[in-house]
This record gives sequence, C-alpha cells and structure tokens, in this order.
Amino acid sequence: MPVVMLPLSWHVGAPHVGTPSAGTAHTCGSVGYMAPHARSTSQSDPHASKRVFPSRPRSQAARREAAQAIADRLAQVYPVSHVNLTHSTPFQLLVATVLSAQTTDMRVNQTTPALFARYPTPEDLAQADLAELEELLHPVGFFRVKARHIRDLARTLVDHFHGEVPVAIDDLVTLPGVGRKTANVVRGDAFGLPGITVDTHVGRSARRWGWSRSTDPIKVEQDIASLLPSEIWTVTCHRIIDHGRAICHSRNPECSRCPLADLCPSFEILRS
Repeated sequence: MPVVMLPLSWHVGAPHVGTPSAGTAHTCGSVGYMAPHARSTSQSDPHASKRVFPSRPRSQAARREAAQAIADRLAQVYPVSHVNLTHSTPFQLLVATVLSAQTTDMRVNQTTPALFARYPTPEDLAQADLAELEELLHPVGFFRVKARHIRDLARTLVDHFHGEVPVAIDDLVTLPGVGRKTANVVRGDAFGLPGITVDTHVGRSARRWGWSRSTDPIKVEQDIASLLPSEIWTVTCHRIIDHGRAICHSRNPECSRCPLADLCPSFEILRS
C-alpha cells in the first residue's frame, strides 16, 4: 500500500482535527446508514433490514492488512491518546467509568474529586449513606441508579475481592454496573493489559471500516481482536474514540476532511 503523506492539518493540535473534547456523552447505541452499492445485513439479521455495510476483502490476511493501515494512520493523527477520566487508582477508574454512562467525561471529572475525597476506598464507599451519595452524584445524571451501583460495587469488592479491583474480566463483569466495556477500560488503562473497549464510536467505526458487520459489542470485540495485534488494542480504541468525536460522527460524518479518507471503504458511501 503506498505511503500517504499527511497534511499538517491532519495532526492532533491543528485547527481542523485537534484533540477531541472530553465533553461527548458515552452512549450505548449505534446508528446505521443507508447508501447504494453496499451490502445489506437483512439476510442474517431480520431486524436490520435498513443497515448496510461496505465491501471488504475476502481473505483474513487482506482484512488484517487493511485494519493495520488504519491503525497506523490513527497513530499518526492521534499520537497521544488515552482515557479522559481522571483517576489515580484502579478503584477510581472503575467507579469513574461506571459513572460515565450517558454523560460526559468532563462532568464525571468535575464530580469525582469530591466523591473520592469523601469515600477514598471501597470500604468507605460500601458504608456510604445513599442519600448523601445521590447528592454527590446528582450532576452526572441517573444519580439514583448510579449511586446504588457504585455502593453495591464497593460492597462486592469488599465482600468478595478483599477490597481490591479484580484483574480478570470474568470477575470484573460480576460487579454491579460493570459490563465488558467498563471491564476492558479498567484492564487496559489501570492494569496495562490488552483490552478492546467497544463503545458507540468503536462499534460504528468498525462497521464503517469493514472490520465487523455485527451490532453485538461482544462480536465486534472478537472481530477487532482477530484483525489487530493485542499490544495495540487499548490505545487503538482510544484513538478510534478520539476520531469518532472529532470527525467520524454518527450523523453527518466529516468525510471531506477525514485523514482516513483514502483508507476508508465507506468514504464514497457516506458522501453519497
């Protein structure tokens, strides 16, 4: 594949792309798109008759090569990419990630200093008064549900894991409010272990790039794992999230200024 020189405006910090804001809400949905000459999934998924995807190479080797080219380009455009949730311990990252559902990283980061000052350990949080906890979490939305989740999470850590955040994903997903997405964030950013975080940006981009044709986050995770080496899983997901926030929006993606345009199989589809 020929080497493509990136214009200066495609690098982080330039006026066009820049470092994406942390003020984008974390959501669980995914929006498909319609276009001619793209393959429909209606045969395999009767509920997705309107969802279509771009063509992709037949061989797994060619798919890996195409995926690696995109990952390499993302690394050029977003060389410094990391989780935006402020934390100093695995426990803090775990709680902050649970709180980030349906709100922004910025709002979570404004809320957690007071939360962790009041409840610095799982043992402290496990004994929290629910009404007081709800008051602290009011700014992040869904505060009643989140207050119960993080208190129950802390109690589970104390009762079953000696007050420590477990490393194994099968243990993490037993915690209240924790699914595979949160578990992979903690594994990747708190413990330095390979993890694929399939949020709305990663799932959408994977489908647009032909990495996956599934809307099931677990299947998308498996598809990405089959294409990219494990040592870049965590940082590539952060870069995809940054790219989704900056350019590859769910609605009205800014394809005309996308630094991946020459590599993206959906470029012509999305422009039509």
